[in-house]
Amino acid sequence: MKIVIPGGTGQVGGVLRRALLEAGHEVVVLSRHPVPLEAGVRHVGWDGRTLGAWAEEVDGADAVVNLAGRTVSCRYTDEHLRQMMDSRVESTRVVGRAIRAAAQPPRVWLQMSTATIYADTRGPAHDEATGVIGGEEPDVPLYWEYSVRIARRWEAAQAEAALPATRRVALRTAMVMTPDRGGVLDHLLWMARLGLGGPVAGGGQYVSWIHGDDFCRAVAFLLDRDDVEGPVNLAAPDPLPQRELMDRLRDAWGRRPALPATRWMAEVGALALRSDTELLLKSRRVVPGRLLDAGFAFDHPTWDDAAAALVRDVRDRRSLGRARSAA
Repeated sequence: MKIVIPGGTGQVGGVLRRALLEAGHEVVVLSRHPVPLEAGVRHVGWDGRTLGAWAEEVDGADAVVNLAGRTVSCRYTDEHLRQMMDSRVESTRVVGRAIRAAAQPPRVWLQMSTATIYADTRGPAHDEATGVIGGEEPDVPLYWEYSVRIARRWEAAQAEAALPATRRVALRTAMVMTPDRGGVLDHLLWMARLGLGGPVAGGGQYVSWIHGDDFCRAVAFLLDRDDVEGPVNLAAPDPLPQRELMDRLRDAWGRRPALPATRWMAEVGALALRSDTELLLKSRRVVPGRLLDAGFAFDHPTWDDAAAALVRDVRDRRSLGRARSAA
């Protein structure tokens, strides 16, 4: 298949484009800035807002997987929140315009979304059928509602396009765990190594996650399944409280002491990482109802298994890097 990936230069995009390339697909990445990519991946420029020559890549493609949007790994200032909103909504709308204008539109459009769309909860897990959309929870910071608003408008921008020949899926994605530098796992391991990976504000808030390999396998599964459309949760079936997630990650790395952190300490840590406490404190308890119902089988369904596999990959990469440096 020819697969076009807007926003395919980020951490998740890198994992996905390499997996699709390895599977024998023709991969075209759209991005604002030219960067070196793997041999075999074509890189085409776009601005994420307006139609241009890049739309010719969409015409005749088999699929579009849109990952475009400003990273959430930042301080949630008013300016950054507006950038998150605009980059997601504008890029999604222009992808819809390109598909609508195509003489041979792609048969499927997978659109990145987020598990953050669901309400903060420590109760029953959210699946696609019974999950509660967030924004009205009591006793949470008001700006958390804006994150939900971004997610809702992001999905609405895909749904509003009139595309009778193209199946659409919104990928409500949890934290994607990969061994790559700069990713979520890299930050968690950094905290664990420094003894900072203890419970945050009690640690009872749930963390939903998915191993990068399963993310790529789920995308491939959804590209092929013509009977699945609409919102789909891309999350492992084993969300767990933050304190347990970090405890088991420390076990996988090699037992380390870990200091607990209060909310104000979490704020200081988030400031040092140029991130935001919502990523640490919001309870995301999301499960993959539609994927499981459709017959998808996770290679890494539990965090114990995923953490062990990820730590092995991290250590193997570091050993290889040291060997190359020594050579």
